[in-house]
Amino acid sequence: MTHDPVALDLVASLRPLLTAEAFAEALGSGTEPGDLEQAVWLRLLERLDAQDPPRDPRGWLRRAVRTEARRTRRTARRETPLSREPADDGGHDPERLALAAARRRDLRDAVRRLPGRCPRLMEALLSPHDPTYREIAGELGISQGSLGPERSRCLGCLRRLLTPEVAAR
Repeated sequence: MTHDPVALDLVASLRPLLTAEAFAEALGSGTEPGDLEQAVWLRLLERLDAQDPPRDPRGWLRRAVRTEARRTRRTARRETPLSREPADDGGHDPERLALAAARRRDLRDAVRRLPGRCPRLMEALLSPHDPTYREIAGELGISQGSLGPERSRCLGCLRRLLTPEVAAR
């Protein structure tokens, strides 16, 4: 890159104009003024480095800002907004899957430590087949009417069992 004093004076003298022009054009192009400034500075420095300074620097700068603003608008029209982050794979990243699997293991371990018929009841309630209360009651050999109170009692036990483990983390 050139360190020519004339080029440095040119850059310094154009700074206020570029700031004003970029701010004015950014409003209509839907971009940040700083982004426009940066793009135009880059184009100017490339020209200066190639020993091809603009003949009319102020006119060139105004045209360059408008050109960059148009380019930004064209790019924005072609882009489609994402419904989610590109890196977001809907919760299928390895860390999230490992944490979810660990939580399921902890829950199942706690369910196995429950008293009486609670482990069987909770396993039935957690089943991926989503059985009805009638099916669960038939499987456990209890009345459907006692299933709700039994479930509440088992959930209370599970809550007491998990509270120290959750608090310890």
